Amino acid sequence: MENGIAKVTDLGTPVIAVALHAGSYLRDELQENCILEPEQRRREEDPHTDYLGDMGVTTIVASRSRFEVDLNRHRKNAVYSGPEDAWGLMIWGQPLTESMIEESMKVYDEFYRVAENVLDAAIEKHGRIVVLDLHSYNHRRGGILAPPANPTENPDVNVGTRSVDSARWASVVSAFNRTFADAGFDVRENVKFKGGHFPTWVNERYPGRACALAIEFKKSFMDEWTGKVDMHQLERRKEVLIQASRAIENTLALMEPVNSGIKERARSAK
Repeated sequence: MENGIAKVTDLGTPVIAVALHAGSYLRDELQENCILEPEQRRREEDPHTDYLGDMGVTTIVASRSRFEVDLNRHRKNAVYSGPEDAWGLMIWGQPLTESMIEESMKVYDEFYRVAENVLDAAIEKHGRIVVLDLHSYNHRRGGILAPPANPTENPDVNVGTRSVDSARWASVVSAFNRTFADAGFDVRENVKFKGGHFPTWVNERYPGRACALAIEFKKSFMDEWTGKVDMHQLERRKEVLIQASRAIENTLALMEPVNSGIKERARSAK
């Protein structure tokens, strides 16, 4: 299913991969007003996270650029107005009008409506689900010739678990981390990022029913300045993600079953 805002591929799995920042589309009025070069936008987007998520599980892939609306920020901060919102970048030739902002907020609200429907249905079917919120991050911000950032502070895979109920979901987090560690990746929690608004929304909306992990892959699988991709490195990460999703499914199967009826309770919690 695709509505121009998000593409949903529902495979009926308890693991759901979400790529919030894979999209690069800007609607015409914003494209005309945007003064960023395409490569500048791409550097702050998360290219190829849609490819990583295409691993035989249910997926939600946002098509809009984060420069139109950032789906991983709270609604009140989701539209970038100026450099203070976007890594010091000058984005717009002219200030955004109220109507432009309102149109972007419609995109935001529609995406969350779609996500809610997908998650409600998955929980109704499985009782518990795990959402892998897939992102990538820059580690050579000094320029194309700059050395990589200190690996001590920039792991290969950063798992954001700030909003996760660690006591309830420890086995799920462990299954994910162990899979990547066993594959030779430096995987650590909450070093670079702790998780944005979307995983917090999931974890708070469905306590005990859904666990959303914010997964940030260091862009060592590509040149973040030229955009050139090392397909071998990208494919390797996808292979391990597939293994991790299977490990998570096995972990969920060992957890005590829960009652159905989440849809009614979740909607009443609005």
